[in-house]
Amino acid sequence: MAQIFKPIDNTFFRGIIVGGLLLLIGWITTAIMHQWSSSQTGVGIPLAQPVPFSHEHHVEGLGIDCRFCHTSVEKSSFAGMPSTETCMKCHQEIWKDSPMLLPVRESYRTGKPIVWNRVHNLPDFVYFDHSIHVQKGIACQVCHGKVESMPLMRKENTLYMGWCMSCHEHPGHYVALHQNNQRQPPKTPTEMSYKPWDPNIDPKRVKEIRNCSACHR
Repeated sequence: MAQIFKPIDNTFFRGIIVGGLLLLIGWITTAIMHQWSSSQTGVGIPLAQPVPFSHEHHVEGLGIDCRFCHTSVEKSSFAGMPSTETCMKCHQEIWKDSPMLLPVRESYRTGKPIVWNRVHNLPDFVYFDHSIHVQKGIACQVCHGKVESMPLMRKENTLYMGWCMSCHEHPGHYVALHQNNQRQPPKTPTEMSYKPWDPNIDPKRVKEIRNCSACHR
């Protein structure tokens, strides 16, 4: 019986198999890289806002505490967004005619809140409580990065589950890290003064929380 396939055909089919495997590996690699790219995670990309609010100016420059604007962060799951009235406590006197602050003045006049674009937005199936993290000694910067140095707000971390678990498995490390690097803000007016983060929390006694129901309820 005559030979159906020539010896070169073996090389051809081997090339197809190897090429197919390389193509599959390349596709998987590209998909993973896309999943972690800034275009997908939003990390490092400032979002356009109705007013270009600078945390760097207000926090690092003026020494305003985070909790002056985010009033519910110590007692609620939601950190809270500042009301227009909070902004106008200062801006009735400072930069009161600035064109940049026109949306703030219009919101104050009409009573219609400013609609800010959320920089950190977890999926609906994830529950996150700001208050319990703050009370346990986790600083804002652990999740949000050095917000006090950001001219425009941006996402610093992916907030993916794996990233969250890196802290949940070693929470004491992050508590100790904050205590060692706690910054003392400059003196501010009485209404802007708040108690510092609790430095007496023992990092070694902070519990690890790995159960699914803590975040998925």
